[in-house]
Amino acid sequence: MTASKIPQHVAIIMDGNGRWAKQRKLPRIEGHRRGAEAVKRVLKAAQENKVKNITLYAFSVENWNRPQDEIDALMNLLERFLSDQLPQLIKRKIRLQVIGRYQELPERIQTLLRKSEAATQEFDEYTLGLALNYGSRTEVIDAVKAISKAAQAGEVDIDHLDYEGFRSYLYTRDMPDPDLVIRTSGESRLSNFLMLQSAYAEIYFSQVFWPEFDEAEFKTALAAYASRERRYGKTTEQLKA
Repeated sequence: MTASKIPQHVAIIMDGNGRWAKQRKLPRIEGHRRGAEAVKRVLKAAQENKVKNITLYAFSVENWNRPQDEIDALMNLLERFLSDQLPQLIKRKIRLQVIGRYQELPERIQTLLRKSEAATQEFDEYTLGLALNYGSRTEVIDAVKAISKAAQAGEVDIDHLDYEGFRSYLYTRDMPDPDLVIRTSGESRLSNFLMLQSAYAEIYFSQVFWPEFDEAEFKTALAAYASRERRYGKTTEQLKA
């Protein structure tokens, strides 16, 4: 695959953990635990295939509506994942960037996230984005509030604000917009995930539940991306000119 056919940024909606567990008559948290193993496989596959940025939809603002015991289990799983994976991120020189209102997460999780971000902040080739307590609509509202304050302080000229200026206030301002969005488990929606940034992204819907998503499935998604023509509103003839 040529470099021009490799997406710079792949965003993934990791769906199907609960249904995977239900099919096997296992607790839902076992599905989430197996899903964490899939994350490790995909991070490895991303580096091997020269994908520079991966963003994972790990916990949405809507996920607070789940049963409290499941939320507690997810936070414990996230804590273990961060503790276990930080040495690997450092070894493989992957920067961790958290997007979302993670200040509303449990304090012990915030501490781990800040520690992990600080320990990997110098790495500039590969980035793992973790969307935690994230929602695209919430992100836009936060950006509008920040721009309004900047405008009142005379730091922004609203009349000349364009998308590039607006995106500098988004959580993802330090990452390119996604080229490819993958959603697993056969569902076909974005679920409030990077909706503004994904305006021109290619979308790939996998039928595989997230705990079963592996290197081969990731490469299949990359191949599907490489086969598509991205026109950004232009005609095929204009692109060839």
